[in-house]
Amino acid sequence: MSSLNILRRHRVAALLGAALIISPVAFSVVRTNHAVAGTMTPVAGVTAPNGSFAPIVAADKPAVVTVTTVMKAQPASADDGMPLGNSPFDQYFRQFFGDQGMPAPQTPPQQAQRAEALGSGFIVGADGTIVTNNHVVDGASSIKVTLDDGTELPAKLVGRDAKNDLAVLKIKADKPLPTVKWGDSDKLMTGDQVLAIGNPFGIGTTVTAGIVSARGRDLHSGPFDDFIQIDAPINHGNSGGPLVDVNGDVVGINTAIYSPNGGSVGVGFAIPSDQAQKVVAKLMKDGSIQYGYLGVEIQPVTPDVASAIGLDHAGGALVSQVNDGSPAASAGVQTGDVITAFAGQDVKDPKDLSRAVADVAPGAKESIDVWRKGKAMQISVDVGRNSDDVKTASAGDSDTPSADQGSRAPAIGLGLMDITPDIRQQMNLADNEHGAVVARVNPDKAAAAAGIQPGDIIVAVNQAPVKNARQVTQAIAQASKSGRKSVLLLVERDGSQIYVAVPFANG
Repeated sequence: MSSLNILRRHRVAALLGAALIISPVAFSVVRTNHAVAGTMTPVAGVTAPNGSFAPIVAADKPAVVTVTTVMKAQPASADDGMPLGNSPFDQYFRQFFGDQGMPAPQTPPQQAQRAEALGSGFIVGADGTIVTNNHVVDGASSIKVTLDDGTELPAKLVGRDAKNDLAVLKIKADKPLPTVKWGDSDKLMTGDQVLAIGNPFGIGTTVTAGIVSARGRDLHSGPFDDFIQIDAPINHGNSGGPLVDVNGDVVGINTAIYSPNGGSVGVGFAIPSDQAQKVVAKLMKDGSIQYGYLGVEIQPVTPDVASAIGLDHAGGALVSQVNDGSPAASAGVQTGDVITAFAGQDVKDPKDLSRAVADVAPGAKESIDVWRKGKAMQISVDVGRNSDDVKTASAGDSDTPSADQGSRAPAIGLGLMDITPDIRQQMNLADNEHGAVVARVNPDKAAAAAGIQPGDIIVAVNQAPVKNARQVTQAIAQASKSGRKSVLLLVERDGSQIYVAVPFANG
């Protein structure tokens, strides 16, 4: 059974995140109501190389910080749709360590709210450059950093990247700050000892020890999943803190847990340092990242597929669809091609292609090695630009990840899914029911304001029937390009159909 199927069956919180406190406007003192007792699971049998981890902790702990963010939370109401955690589709679109784009927990609508979130981070530059998770600072109106010695300083957001869940902050101090250095996560092996440092539940900087449980975990949270799984206990508030090796070097950024009770059960996940370091360097330089766009839908090459097309091994990315007008279409990529290399890098699976395309600067001319009808050939492609506003029909939970993660639709605030057999059974839909299921509605976007709710089924766009999520996104994109001010959606809800007009102006 795959890890994603386990998440579906047990419906547990597979997310860590900042320790979040929501309070009225008058709230002035940070309080935490989390039950801490019993959540810190000790790891039996973990021993330090020389009998103690104290030297590592003494060297690294001064560079670990607490990140406190303040954000304005909107009052909940009956129009918000399904409350957080009640939608059967939350698990497909929930971001790691937070609930970006999901309705806030419901409170009396007359109360304005303010939320404070506590996360962790670590200093990589003596000038005050700090690395943390994107979800720790996403939506923040102000950011404060507390150093290990208790000094509190305001922080500026230098840049952030939601796809990799990373962010870079900057603080100004009156003296050079202690730092930690990056390590080489590629050298980590299953069984290696690691330490996790952070501020769980806001109780103060805490160190836990464990081992690397596995490498290359794909949690279906995004196109670049390559997590290090660890059993060092991490909890809410640890997000953004460093995972260090026995040399005290940062080999990962603590990001997620698999948990049935909200606390650590010994299954945690960290972003590898080799992946994070590249992203952080780009954020420090430009403040944002522009990802490359190819324009193909891809799926794994199984042994049966390889045998059928004459490949001597099961590797590469099988092109199941080429998007019209995309860079791939212009370059001559065809459905049925197997992409075996991109920009000189071997492609072992769809994830390899997704990462390789994303790493290329838009506008660059690169080579694609393909296997087509029993022959190897090379194609030149002008890589396009992928916007963060662009969504894909496979975003959320698809067995056919996209190398471009994009279908050029305006951001009206919808997360869509195809009607799979599992969803058809869960929603008791007829076999001939077609369309796209609304799995997520961003409360700050136009679709939410128009009344679209999680669980709605979009069956037509501008009076033209649609069969799946991709057709919906393409139809919305076409409506936007035609100069329309809004798009008309035919929505099925509780056995009835209604038309909903969603304006683009608020998208």
